[in-house]
Amino acid sequence: MKVLVIGGGAREHALCRALSLDPDVTALHCAPGNAGIAEVAELHAVDALDGGAVADLATGLSADLVIVGPEAPLVAGVADAVRGRGVPVFGPSAEAARLEGSKAFAKDVMASAGVPTARSYVCTTPAEVDEALDAFGAPYVVKDDGLAAGKGVVVTGDVAAAREHALACGRVVIEEFLDGPEVSLFAITDGETVVPLQPAQDFKRAHDGDEGPNTGGMGAYSPLPWADPKLVDEVMATVLQPTVDELRRRGTPFSGLLYAGLAITSRGVRVIEFNARFGDPETQVVLARLKTPLAGVLLAAATGGLAALPPLRWSDGAAVTVVVASHNYPGTPRTGDPITGLADIAEQDAPEAYVLHAGTKKDAGSGAVVSAGGRVLSVTATGSDLATARERAYRAVDRIGLEGSHHRTDIAARAASETPSG
Repeated sequence: MKVLVIGGGAREHALCRALSLDPDVTALHCAPGNAGIAEVAELHAVDALDGGAVADLATGLSADLVIVGPEAPLVAGVADAVRGRGVPVFGPSAEAARLEGSKAFAKDVMASAGVPTARSYVCTTPAEVDEALDAFGAPYVVKDDGLAAGKGVVVTGDVAAAREHALACGRVVIEEFLDGPEVSLFAITDGETVVPLQPAQDFKRAHDGDEGPNTGGMGAYSPLPWADPKLVDEVMATVLQPTVDELRRRGTPFSGLLYAGLAITSRGVRVIEFNARFGDPETQVVLARLKTPLAGVLLAAATGGLAALPPLRWSDGAAVTVVVASHNYPGTPRTGDPITGLADIAEQDAPEAYVLHAGTKKDAGSGAVVSAGGRVLSVTATGSDLATARERAYRAVDRIGLEGSHHRTDIAARAASETPSG
């Protein structure tokens, strides 16, 4: 199978790594990729938002499967353009991707499907914003209606800050605050059959103790020892299958990766948001635990054949990912700084620990790997339990040199301390 992955972050590196280990994958391509992906796939320079260009590349490579990683190309209709050329695509249509592209659309779908979520108002005027903030009270939850790369949500006790964010966005969803721990659950679907993956938890705030601004994600772990063993079945029955059924009923079937961001509240499971693609950094830990070869599963989703697949196989162990971010992230990041220690990790920590590249590139002059974005690396490790995986991940992180970089030191710490080792 010839596979083309669209994107260039750590999520795409995790996908490419898994695909490179799949014996059915005979050729692996990625556009545009990054310095780490270049080690396992052939890179191509293409505008990921240009559906025609991506379709031309896919047909030129005689790709058997195209996997669209990021949300922006999906919302822009890149999957539609490739499908229009007869190439199987893992990723929803632009219409179905509105589940992530518009918070208001997602709320409408959930209401029709009876999916439990926070009460909310869609606001477009200052008066509506003030009324909604007043109705819910603190803490205030304000979400940009459109795509914002994981940074469009403000949760604050400061009504002035909430109002400022709402007015800067234009169209916003203001909703009640959901208490309780958050869980990410991915499901692969062909528009009818839904196959859940293992749940994960990510860490959104920039600093230890969940302090600092929201980010795209600073780390993740899986499994969740504290979660109810029936959680996946419950979410399948109350959230994932009803949502897929509702979108099919509307004539916009969702095929690809449906990501439910959930809060486990005192009143039960509630959906915080939907995404239309693999999450980053949760993908890094979920794929680290998946034993079933990936390509066949994604091709089955792209071609309507999921129901015929045997159950997915998972490792009994754990995985932890720690994100190394550049100076000033999540503000405007500093780029171009050399990264050291990557060879040491490959030599001394592999295969239990490895580095997935996010914002990196090869320096044209020196050939060195340098930083090229906010989240630079996802250091991922596996182990028999969370404590072991965590120890291996941080040992590898300590080998990395990147001037001005920062990372959280508490990823999975609480869950690991509550889990019996062995």
